[in-house]
Amino acid sequence: MPKPFLCLLKVRGKTVRFRGDGLELAGEAFGDPQAPPVFFFHGGGQSRNAWRGSALKVGTAGYYGIAFDLRGHGESDWASDRDYHVDAMARDVECLLTQFDHRVTLVGASRGGQASLIAGARHPDRVRLIMLADVAPDMPDHAVDGIRRFFAEGAHGYPSLDAAADALAQHLDQPRIRDASRLVRSMRQDSTGRWHWHWDPASGRDEFIHPPSENEAVVAAAARVTSPVVMVRAELSHLVNDVNTARFQALTPQLEVLIATGAGHMFTADRNDEFAAKLLEQLDRYPDDAAR
Repeated sequence: MPKPFLCLLKVRGKTVRFRGDGLELAGEAFGDPQAPPVFFFHGGGQSRNAWRGSALKVGTAGYYGIAFDLRGHGESDWASDRDYHVDAMARDVECLLTQFDHRVTLVGASRGGQASLIAGARHPDRVRLIMLADVAPDMPDHAVDGIRRFFAEGAHGYPSLDAAADALAQHLDQPRIRDASRLVRSMRQDSTGRWHWHWDPASGRDEFIHPPSENEAVVAAAARVTSPVVMVRAELSHLVNDVNTARFQALTPQLEVLIATGAGHMFTADRNDEFAAKLLEQLDRYPDDAAR
């Protein structure tokens, strides 16, 4: 990783809160609030920390970058009705779009990418660009089993940060974090000493992890969206393949597909610098103007 990027990571953003659909969403913001906004949304079980590097990078490049915690994750509110379907998260994104004068760029990985696509398809006049990290329709259900195991195991907590780091690598198809102490910012410790992720355990129930309604919503959004859409496909992804990428391109003719060489599905937590560079290149291609 380039040294200048390492220096940027030491910079702390401003904690912000915005209205979602019946709750508040927390985020970490970088840059001028009057600049064109770029919103980042993480995958299920992650937090805004997965995107803070990219949010910082675009903030220093003249945009207003905000890495959000999804509902029930990080410092965002837990849903009082325990609704963690992807459509509920998409409604949160829709609410965010109405609170800014500029058109918004939506960036999302996994569940956050699905929510971005669904919300963006509903409000083309408010969206400048949708950029997805390894998200496509028709993702195979069996490939989500690792995510299911991760949530089930995480509901009980871990005896140590090292055990949590092992679970991330085992279940979420990503390299094992060398320094497990980095997970402190994404976890909490209970009175017995066990470590828990910063998310509502209800968000990991089976009914919310890849139900049929999720793919139906993604397919409908892909067929409807008119904004520019870019998908950065992880070369080693177990969820996005040649078949569902082709389906995505058929549904969304304007889709552009880029490849993250040597990366797996959950690559954004460790490949922020490369992703941010691709994002800035795309932003240069699409002019900014006020939302109508």
